[in-house]
Amino acid sequence: MRGLSAVLLVSILAAAQVACGQDKDKATTEKKATTPAHSKEPTQKKAPTEAQKKQQARMNACNKQAADKKGDERKKFMSTCLKGQDKTAGAPSAKQKAQQDRMGDCNRQANLRNLKSEDRKRFMSTCLGG
Repeated sequence: MRGLSAVLLVSILAAAQVACGQDKDKATTEKKATTPAHSKEPTQKKAPTEAQKKQQARMNACNKQAADKKGDERKKFMSTCLKGQDKTAGAPSAKQKAQQDRMGDCNRQANLRNLKSEDRKRFMSTCLGG
C-alpha cells in the first residue's frame, strides 16, 4: 500500500508540473498573438555629427597609413594616429634616445667585464649616473 501511495503522489506531481508548463507556454503564445506586428515603428538612423564625421575620416586615413604595420606596432600607431598626435609621437625624444644609447654602452661594458648580480647592478648604477 505504501508503494502505491508513493507512485500515486509522483504521478500527481508530474501531472501538475506538465500542466503548469503548458499554462506558461500558452500565456506566452497568447501574449505574442495579441501584440500587433505593425506596432513597432521603424527606427531612423541619425545623421553623424561633425565630430563623428571627423573621427571617421581620421580612422580611414590612419588605416591607410597603417596598412604595412602589424601587431603591437600597428596598435601603437593607430592609438597615436587616432588621438591626432604627430606620426612620430611613438618615437623616443632626443633625451630618451641619449639615455637609451648610454644604457646600451653601459650594458656592453658590463658584458665585457663579465659582471653578474650585485656587481652588475652597482656598475650599471654608477655608469648610468644614478
